Amino acid sequence: MLFYDSPNPAPNPRRVRIFAAEKGIELPSREVSIPKREQKSPEFLEKNPRGQTPALELDDGTVIAESVAIMRYLEALHPEPSMFGTAPKDIAAIEMWNRRVEMILMPAVAAVWVHTHPFTAALPGRNADWGEANRPRVADAFRFFDESLKDTEFLAGDAYSAADILLLTTADFAGFVGCGMPDDCENLRGWHERVSARPSAEA
Repeated sequence: MLFYDSPNPAPNPRRVRIFAAEKGIELPSREVSIPKREQKSPEFLEKNPRGQTPALELDDGTVIAESVAIMRYLEALHPEPSMFGTAPKDIAAIEMWNRRVEMILMPAVAAVWVHTHPFTAALPGRNADWGEANRPRVADAFRFFDESLKDTEFLAGDAYSAADILLLTTADFAGFVGCGMPDDCENLRGWHERVSARPSAEA
């Protein structure tokens, strides 16, 4: 098994690293440099035609791409501690919050990143006006999660889960991009302090 990784601030490989750290899984890794465009090399495109990290190559040559798919594969191999839930209601709640992170917050952050950040200046089709127009959407999304965390310790309930990993990595990437959590999101900031204090957050 070989994990194709990219270092911070790339949020999606970090999801898998945190997940593996929570479970105590050692993942043999190979770094793929995004600034050097190594993810677009012919060698890597043979493994993942989307040209993105992370990817997990199994011993039989199968390649699993997409961070949540990799996390689910690792969960199936190492079910304890559960990060995707075991009871039907918990499984549904975690999936619901995973989808909300990916549908509400991530697209807006990605738009600011792609269309306004200096690191992406060479990408074709940049539209600075569209990027700037997404900053209020990012703030609104953060306030949605802030309200959602008003009465719960973690995003999907009382237990740390994959949903917290998705939100943490997206929130930290948003901070890097320059569209971090609004100052008035006290619940979200308290949650962020709790999950950032976990040893896995350093992965």
